[in-house]
Amino acid sequence: MIPRWSRTLGNHLYRHSNTGISRDLYVLPCRRISKIAAVEAPVASNAFVKSEVNLNKLFRSKPCSLALPPDSPLRIEEPIYKGLRRFLLKMMLFYSKQSKSIRQANVIYRRVVSQADKPAIYDAFRLEKTFRTNFSMLVVHMWLCLRRLKAEGKEGVELGQYVYEIYNHDLETRVSKAGVNLLLSKWMRELEKVFYGNIVAFETAMLPGAKHDDLLNAVWKNVFAEDGSSKLDAAALPAVMAFTRYIRRECICLSLTDKEAMFSGNFMFTPLDNPKP
Repeated sequence: MIPRWSRTLGNHLYRHSNTGISRDLYVLPCRRISKIAAVEAPVASNAFVKSEVNLNKLFRSKPCSLALPPDSPLRIEEPIYKGLRRFLLKMMLFYSKQSKSIRQANVIYRRVVSQADKPAIYDAFRLEKTFRTNFSMLVVHMWLCLRRLKAEGKEGVELGQYVYEIYNHDLETRVSKAGVNLLLSKWMRELEKVFYGNIVAFETAMLPGAKHDDLLNAVWKNVFAEDGSSKLDAAALPAVMAFTRYIRRECICLSLTDKEAMFSGNFMFTPLDNPKP
C-alpha cells in the first residue's frame, strides 16, 4: 500500500528537525541508486554532449507564471461529451471527483516526466543521463509540483497523492526496464526512502531559517555527487549553482501559477532546449 506522501513527509520533517540531523539527509541516495544504474546498458558515446552555454548567466531573469496560454497547442482539456455518451460515462463515474482527480494527476505527472526525461536538461546542466540522474530529476520536479499543490490546502494535498501514486507506478516500470526484475519490492522501498530523504533535504533548505548554501549543498549531494560525497567538486560548481538558481526560480514561478493551471496540468516547466538568462 502506497503511503500518503504528505503525512510521511511531515513525519520525516518533524523527526529530523527534532533530532537536529536534517542536513545529514543529503547522503541517502547515491550509493543505493548506483547499484541499479550499474545494470543499465552503456550510454552511446554520442548520447551526451556538453553544453557550451554560460551557466553563470542562466536563471537570473524575473520569475513568471508557468501557466500555458489559452491558445497553446500543449494544453490538455477535459473531454466534453453530450447526449447518450455523456449519460453512459456519468453512470460509469467518469465525472466523479476521483475520476477527474486521476485525469488531472496524469496530466500533471506528464509535465514532470516531460521535463525530467528531456535530454536538454542534462545537456544544460552538464549531467550524463543515467538511471541515477534521471531519478534525481524526477524527484526534484515531483517535489516542486507537490510543494505547489500543498499550498492549495487539503484539495491540493489530495490531488498530490494521486500524482504520487502515478509516479510510483511509473518508477516501478523504470526500475524493471533498468534490469532489476528480482527483489523489485526491495528496490522500491529503497527508492521510497531516497525520495523522502531528498525532498526533506530540499524542503529543509527552503525554510526561512535555512542558510543560503543549504540548497546548494542539497543539490550537489542529491543530484550531482555520484557517491553522495559532501565535498563539492569545484569543476561542477557552475552547474550546481545554475541548478540551484533553477530550483529557486521554478519555486517562485509555480507560486505565480494559478490554481486552475496547476490542477488541470496546463503548465510547463521552464524550457531548457534553448536556455536563456
